Amino acid sequence: MSSRVMPFRGSLTSREQVSVYEFSWAAIIFVPLIAVLIQIFIPVRVRFLPIIDLPFLVTIFFATARRNPISGCITGCLIGLTQDLFAGPSHPLGMYGIALTVIGYLASSLGLKIDVENPGSRFLLTYAFFVIHQGVYYGVAHGLLREGLQWSWSHVAISALANAVIGIFVFKFLDRFKQR
Repeated sequence: MSSRVMPFRGSLTSREQVSVYEFSWAAIIFVPLIAVLIQIFIPVRVRFLPIIDLPFLVTIFFATARRNPISGCITGCLIGLTQDLFAGPSHPLGMYGIALTVIGYLASSLGLKIDVENPGSRFLLTYAFFVIHQGVYYGVAHGLLREGLQWSWSHVAISALANAVIGIFVFKFLDRFKQR
């Protein structure tokens, strides 16, 4: 009888067993661009919509679907910088880029560890990542740029809740673009 013991490798599911999705180039380019354009033009007409951050939701979706921290960082960076470009001259370039890069990395890293296809986990992830996103954005704006932003826990909590609820429907819609 052999006394060989298999070493524990840290995960019961190997990286090869986790579903990693690909997307067409059209989806990779146009979905984030449409999300940024909606974010820019629709809030002018609908008063409550500025609380919803569609580029943030798209970043989480692509990062968790690909489950690759490097592509999550790049996705977050590109979507964030695109959002920065359209934010106007009073908004410093790179603020959303930095915040969404962090979110893209965290979402793709966590996508390897938990089931991100479940609506409940998507809700919780979106809620937590929105709070982290706002914290990173506030930290960069206040700490590095010395902007006089005010932090409001109640506003962040309500915005995170709204984004988490809308995120469930956005993710369900975006699931149509997944390819194996």
